[in-house]
Amino acid sequence: MPAARVEYIAPWWVVWLHSVPHLSLHLQRVDSTFRPRDESYQESLLFLGLVAAVCLGLNLLFLMAYLVCMCCRRQGDTGQTKQRSSCCVTWTAVVAGLVCCAAVGVGFYGNSETSDGVYQLIYSLDDANHTFSGIDALVSSTTQKMKVDLEQHLARLSEIFATRDDYIQTLKFMQQMARNIIMQLSGVPVWREVRAELTELADQTGYVEYYRWLSYLLLFILDLLICLITCLGLAKRSRCLLASMLCCGLLALLLSWLSLAADAASAVGASDFCVAPDAFILNVTEGHLSTAVTRYYLYCSQSITSPFQQALTTFQRSLTTMQIQVAGLLQFAVPLFPTAEKDLLRIQLLLNSSESSLHQLTALLDCRGLHKDYVDALAGICYDGIEGLLFLGLFSLLAALTFSTMICVGPRAWKHFTTRDRDYDDIDDDDPFNPQARRIAAHNPPRGQLHSFCSYSSGLGSQTSLQPPAQTISNAPVSEYMNQAMLFGGNPRYENMPLIGRGSPPPTYSPSMRATYRSVADEHLWHYGHEFPA
Repeated sequence: MPAARVEYIAPWWVVWLHSVPHLSLHLQRVDSTFRPRDESYQESLLFLGLVAAVCLGLNLLFLMAYLVCMCCRRQGDTGQTKQRSSCCVTWTAVVAGLVCCAAVGVGFYGNSETSDGVYQLIYSLDDANHTFSGIDALVSSTTQKMKVDLEQHLARLSEIFATRDDYIQTLKFMQQMARNIIMQLSGVPVWREVRAELTELADQTGYVEYYRWLSYLLLFILDLLICLITCLGLAKRSRCLLASMLCCGLLALLLSWLSLAADAASAVGASDFCVAPDAFILNVTEGHLSTAVTRYYLYCSQSITSPFQQALTTFQRSLTTMQIQVAGLLQFAVPLFPTAEKDLLRIQLLLNSSESSLHQLTALLDCRGLHKDYVDALAGICYDGIEGLLFLGLFSLLAALTFSTMICVGPRAWKHFTTRDRDYDDIDDDDPFNPQARRIAAHNPPRGQLHSFCSYSSGLGSQTSLQPPAQTISNAPVSEYMNQAMLFGGNPRYENMPLIGRGSPPPTYSPSMRATYRSVADEHLWHYGHEFPA
């Protein structure tokens, strides 16, 4: 038989995952053979999920300890240290966001690979189901033709050829050939139960895969939204967005560890199957199919003889013999019994259709078609499926690291926002250059304008452009400017020229400029005093 087997070789990641220690809940070693219905084996997979749960607990303890240390830490940083801390918080958030985006990209790839592998498994199961359905349909139709249709025609021919014993013997011989065909077809397995199990498996797998794919897609969207909220919160210095990030980040951290537990258990379980799939299928089909039939389809080797070869050969010989007998009756009996021609032609047509069914049945029973479906299913689940689960596990780890970092950065950013607001609160509320005072002034009516030296458009070089003040000039504006200067720098600022006509803080003058200002004021007072005597 020229049947060449498509080889299946387990990939290296399957062997690596299969070598992971399998421990029960009592920390006892468990056999790593794939036995999904065995309680001890189920406990070993559950133990992997519990390991991820323990890692989640340790992660939460670390975050709690970090937050407690942040709350208990005293604030004694200088301005330069605060600026450096703010820069560190910003860059840490940026790096965490980039890692989160990279993790989501890895997750998208892993989710797509897993989905492709699972649907390849489903398509292979459907193809195998189609083959089994064809075999059952051909066997059933051929048996029906031999039992019912052929027997009816032979019964009418027996009445027609009642006077000829030789023709009656020919008809009995054809009946014997028909029974022989029916007996050979009864040896072909009925795949009805197998088809029902494969249909249920494909439906359940497709149902679970759809919601698994959708759940990961929603998780990816949630992670990206959290990164966006973090960036907006730090850019706008919004405590509300920062609090939302902390809550959503904690939820995403929990979901990441839960997904890692599910991925680890699924990947190890699938690897245990992929290491020795033939042995598992032989154990499952034992009692439902003969071992010879199962091995024929699993291995499909030229050294293995088809268990259906003898039945199909007998079927072919019986049909050929019956066709020869019908051809002889058409040649010799029809001239003597013209009424027998119609039934003989019907029998000839029935035998020709049965021969066509035989060829189709031979092709369907050949191991190459079903073995190809078997290898495609293994490739889907053991190559694409498990590889995708590994990438999803990597995504879960990176996401857990990212959100742990964001949760650590959040309190530092919150503390930085609080310190910044406290610095603004220390400034005088009447200071027009206080950002908070600006917001308050937008809702309150403006105060009366203060006449000060800054309102005069003059310089040292144009003293004639000075307008006389309406009241007696005193040193109050100078002291007022000095007090305002102390608010902005802590020390008086000395400038060479007065800053006139701009919205910057009022300038502070050096002693020489104050002397010049007083001399100019005294000169104007003397001038107006002589021009307008009391």
